[in-house]
Amino acid sequence: MQPIKELQLHEPATTRGKVVAHGVKWFKQHTKSIYELILDDGTARLHCRWWNLPFMEKYFAVGDDVVVFGKPVSLRPRTIDHPDTEVVEAGEEESVHFARLTPVYPLTEGLPQRWLRSLIWRTLERFEGQIADPWPQAQKAGTGNTELPGRGKAIHMLHFPETEADIAMARRRLAMDEFIALQRQILQRRRTFETKAQALPCGGDNRLMKPFLTRLGFKLTEAQTRVLRELRADLSGALPMRRLLQGDVGSGKTVVAAACALMALESGYNVALMAPTEILAEQHYRTFRQWFSPLGVRVMLQTGSHRAGEQEPPQDQLALGASAADSPQGVALGAGGAALYIGTHALLTAGFELPRLGLVVIDEQHKFGVAQREQLVRKGVYPHLLVMTATPIPRTLGLTVYGELDVSVIDEMPPGRGRVKTFVRASESLPRVWAFIRERLAEGRQAYVVYPRVEDTGQPGIKAVTQEFENVRKGLAPHQAGLLHGRLPAREKERVMTAFRSGALRGLLATSLIEVGVDVPNATLMLIENAEQFGLAQLHQLRGRIGRGAHESYCILVAAAKTREARQRLKVLEETTDGFRIAEEDLKLRGPGELLGQEQSGMLKLRFGDLGTDLPLILQARQVATEVAASIQKPALLGGRGNG
Repeated sequence: MQPIKELQLHEPATTRGKVVAHGVKWFKQHTKSIYELILDDGTARLHCRWWNLPFMEKYFAVGDDVVVFGKPVSLRPRTIDHPDTEVVEAGEEESVHFARLTPVYPLTEGLPQRWLRSLIWRTLERFEGQIADPWPQAQKAGTGNTELPGRGKAIHMLHFPETEADIAMARRRLAMDEFIALQRQILQRRRTFETKAQALPCGGDNRLMKPFLTRLGFKLTEAQTRVLRELRADLSGALPMRRLLQGDVGSGKTVVAAACALMALESGYNVALMAPTEILAEQHYRTFRQWFSPLGVRVMLQTGSHRAGEQEPPQDQLALGASAADSPQGVALGAGGAALYIGTHALLTAGFELPRLGLVVIDEQHKFGVAQREQLVRKGVYPHLLVMTATPIPRTLGLTVYGELDVSVIDEMPPGRGRVKTFVRASESLPRVWAFIRERLAEGRQAYVVYPRVEDTGQPGIKAVTQEFENVRKGLAPHQAGLLHGRLPAREKERVMTAFRSGALRGLLATSLIEVGVDVPNATLMLIENAEQFGLAQLHQLRGRIGRGAHESYCILVAAAKTREARQRLKVLEETTDGFRIAEEDLKLRGPGELLGQEQSGMLKLRFGDLGTDLPLILQARQVATEVAASIQKPALLGGRGNG
């Protein structure tokens, strides 16, 4: 507790003094007011003010001894606006309220802080020993030789700690309880799934896989080959595959997904691949048709703009001269046989049927909610599931949000990719940045320009693509530029993307819509303005649109990073292209809700656990949950035999 004389401007502090004067002053015909309380501790005076809270006057009297906490807004005179206050009353409970770390609770009018604190103190004194401890094993999760407290003790320490270390220890124990409960739910769901589900035989026989790999024109990396072995084992197993495939931008997940799809198609089952945007779905459609049509496999597109039944199937040419009779289980691979259905949320439409669904692939899974994923899976009878992400999942999320999935990681990039250099620049550097981009366009390259908004929202300094398009066209002249954002009609989006892929457009001004689904190897430049408006993982995804060819690429982040923290945050992208490190930093800065996306942000409602820092606790909670499940299951099995 500081003397009033030593209070510093804008520095939070606790002080104490006696009331020497107080009262309410009214303004503007009694519609606005200010209540002021003046304290004196013998070293100086402190003015405490509350705006438009005249009822505060009845809580104080001249001569009261008052404790105050807040930040001084002025030192002449020393003034704190809307501080936390409490009148000191001598008595047997004074040790509860003062000379200790004291809780401050949210209140409503007429409920005094002292009365509520006393009630909670007495309640804990009476019932602390009666609070059940559901996981005594959690006490082993302390640091060093120190065990965590029991649940009742932890609740007491959280409200009335003796030291700041008590607060940290209580939080850890209550976080441990949350993580154990979460891990038990995950284990229970997995056990229920394993008892009910029976896998479809989708291991394949290589009759499509071999010609597919031969036609690719490049060799799979060791990481891709390893992951394919894991997927084949799952598809041939007794339980339906439930697997998360992680791989950094450009690591070759799509080829692995294609090979996985062929295994199911060889086995006579249909495959569904769901992507979050029409642009990505259409790109997959073009890619997979190029790969699969020579093999005699139909590829269908189902989006808001395209319906699978309205398309002309490709000219089917059965691989290696195979006939319908040679196809797995007698099902023709071609017209009328097993097919690959690629689409957006339109795949979930109630009237759209997917008979004999053997495999569901979800691309960029963080863009979908769990309910949407399950809705597509329910189109079949326990089909295999592969979810893919180019936004690496921090380990804490992998053990919680995705705890029901097995994990495969492609941790190797294909050879022959150009290096991507990243630079963070202030807006003053824009003239030089535009000149640099024009030089590269003159050499034959292409460029993306990304702004955070579609329309002007009135927020100063934040650029919108619709307002800035003419400026960008002038900035890139004499080279042609196009505009792409989510509100354009589907046909216009397709026209712009076709022109950019062909090279007719040398520049593309877009929103973050292009973070997935755009693959133009000749595009080697990316300018992102207002970069501070994006998350690190999103910036990393956007940056992944370049460096897809053999040429050296450049990503330039222009930001109004006014604080040291904001500059350090963007500097991570300058220092590394390691998506896992970037995702960990993003989790610390933005939290799991931001990282998982809007659809999944409400999944984890933790009051004490922190997914950014509590990996050791989560690992211990997983172990405890496994031990508890085993101890419950063993007596049940023994008892079941005895009861016959």
